[in-house]
Amino acid sequence: MEKMSYYAFVSAMLVTAFALVLYVAYAISGLRAARMQTAGNGLGMRTGTLGLVVEPRTATFGRYGSILGWLAFAFLSAWLVFRTIATGHGPFANMYEFSVAFAWGILGAYYWFERSYHQRILGLLALPIALAMMLYAATIPNQIDPLLPALQNNLLLTVHVAVAIVAYGSFSIAFVAALLFLFQQRPIERAFGLGFTVSLLALVVGAILSALLVGFVVAVIAGLVVGAIVYALDGRRGLATIDTSGGSWGLPRPAVLDEIGYKAVVVGFPFLAATIVLGALWAEVAWGRYWNWDPKETASLVTWLIYATYLHARVIRGWTGSRAAILLQIGFGATILTYFGNYFFGGLHSYAGLG
Repeated sequence: MEKMSYYAFVSAMLVTAFALVLYVAYAISGLRAARMQTAGNGLGMRTGTLGLVVEPRTATFGRYGSILGWLAFAFLSAWLVFRTIATGHGPFANMYEFSVAFAWGILGAYYWFERSYHQRILGLLALPIALAMMLYAATIPNQIDPLLPALQNNLLLTVHVAVAIVAYGSFSIAFVAALLFLFQQRPIERAFGLGFTVSLLALVVGAILSALLVGFVVAVIAGLVVGAIVYALDGRRGLATIDTSGGSWGLPRPAVLDEIGYKAVVVGFPFLAATIVLGALWAEVAWGRYWNWDPKETASLVTWLIYATYLHARVIRGWTGSRAAILLQIGFGATILTYFGNYFFGGLHSYAGLG
């Protein structure tokens, strides 16, 4: 079963990479269609030889990208089953297992929102995050070791990490929606969104992968992925000409993205609260105290407070638009710091590191 889980993981990683290529092609074709629309081709349609209206953006790239993405999700689901059978417990005992499960949560959350809102363009940013988690998992030890004493509570281990995966996956989609929202706003807000994202990627990926992969390989992979995404989204290549009020051929309407971000936080917020509560119960069992001000505990609390601030600002104060989107980006930055915090700050959770 251990070999089966490995094959399922590698298959998921390869299929996700191919799906991402199709999502990038889908986004680029949409931008080209937007330029055609603004160049005077009516409402974004052109007439074929028989007088029929033909959609300028072919849906083929997006449709097959979604199919491959679902296939990757199925492979990761198989990995969860095989790894559970091989280990005898939920596959959440180390950073390898948690990272693959994190990728599974991101894909699951993304396709739930894709089916709910019919916005495939979200996959342009959701899939790279999931793929990055899988690439990271591929670089760290994946052997099956006996559980450490602090982890020998199968029920709490499974539930605690499972609810965290739901929360992190939902926050990833909120981040994607917020970033796409900011790309449609004024140049200063687009610059913030792009700059924040690139800085976050550089900080996390650079700090961790540089010690695990050959630097040149990391640079090439990161350059190709980030370059393709920036090409697809950069306003200088057509984004600024899209009629965002309609969102027909370009990005979704800002109001739709704002709503997706909000709904994703509504899903993830209680799950993060449950993660913290279950972690406190587990800490009392393992270490004799409900709260130890461990760096990862503290970071998760700060992350929860950031999203609580977002919900308060949006629901009570009426914050929508750019201010809310920026809060979502900050919240996701805190989420990533919480996830990788044991690398930088040590603490009681350092057992889940590279070992």
